[in-house]
This record gives sequence, C-alpha cells and structure tokens, in this order.
Amino acid sequence: MYNRDDNYDEELTGQLAGHYRQILALLGEDAGREGLLKTPERVAKAMQFLLQGYDQEPDEILQQAMFKEDYRQMVIVKDIEIFSLCEHHLLPFIGKAHVGYIPNGYITGLSKIARVVETFARRLQVQERLTTQIKDCIHNTLHPLGVAVVIEAQHLCMQMRGIQKQHSVTTTSDFTGAFTRAATRNEFIRLIKTC
Repeated sequence: MYNRDDNYDEELTGQLAGHYRQILALLGEDAGREGLLKTPERVAKAMQFLLQGYDQEPDEILQQAMFKEDYRQMVIVKDIEIFSLCEHHLLPFIGKAHVGYIPNGYITGLSKIARVVETFARRLQVQERLTTQIKDCIHNTLHPLGVAVVIEAQHLCMQMRGIQKQHSVTTTSDFTGAFTRAATRNEFIRLIKTC
C-alpha cells in the first residue's frame, strides 16, 4: 500500500502558496482555474524540498562516519548527480560532481561525500561557490592531505533563456594540498575521466 510522507512546515507552505498565487495572477494566469488550483501549494512544497540543504550541517554529516585509518592514497567518489537552483534566476542547473581526497589519519563513509555534495546543492547556489563549499567542508572536517572537486553542469538559465545555448557545459574545479601538485591533480583528472 502506498503511504504518502509529507514532512512540510504547514505554516510556511501556506505563506509560500499565497505568494505563488499572487505571482500567477501577476503573470496573467487565473490561479483559480482547475489546472492551477493546487499549483501554488505544490510549488511551495517543491521549493522546501529543493532547498532543504539549509536545514542540514554538512560537517556533521562527515563527522558521523569518521574512522581512523592509515590509508594515504587517493579516494574518489565520481559522477555524483547534482540538481541545484541558480540563485540568479531560480532555474535548475544539473550535472555531476567528482570529489577526491587523500586521507591523513581519517577516512569517512563514501556515502557521506555524496551527502555533503547534496546538502550544498540543495541551497540557492552558483556553481563556483558550490565547488568551493564542498572542498572546504571536506578539508576543514577531515584534515586530509588534499581535496579535489570538479563539477560539470548544464545551466537551464543559459539553455532556456538568455543566450539559449543548448549543449553548453560549465566546469569548475578547486584543489587543496597534494592536489595543487600537477602530477597528483593530473592523476585525479585522468581517473574521473575513465569509465
């Protein structure tokens, strides 16, 4: 049997829905017509879901699964799907993050790396800041020998409006420690490009 699980703040949902009703009216739509009756509430809930990263602490996510380990080679979690909202137009950007670090006495659960990416992505973002926030969180929490983050994403604000370039991809990167050395950085880039 299907059980629907809605964990939304009812008061916030009501307030947001009221504003979305006004936005629809200002855009010339009839918010009372059948197809739009529940749209303001749906959008209010969607925005709470898409921006739930504000309620999460990414450093705490890593701290929940920190383990002492004498491993000092590269650990890479690649192709982590990203769905975020551009803070300039509130349109999605979609892509993949590739995250690597070289432990210095501590490792973390692999899923925690993906959760850190997800937490920062579920906030209003620009890709450049998202890249740096992920790097800084891992660097400041695990204190590894180095961190590498590369994000490749398509921005609907460039594809649906403005310049309308359908196949453009934006790549950002940030590196610390051992990854600032060309040989280590090149190994990371080579490994994230392999199938």
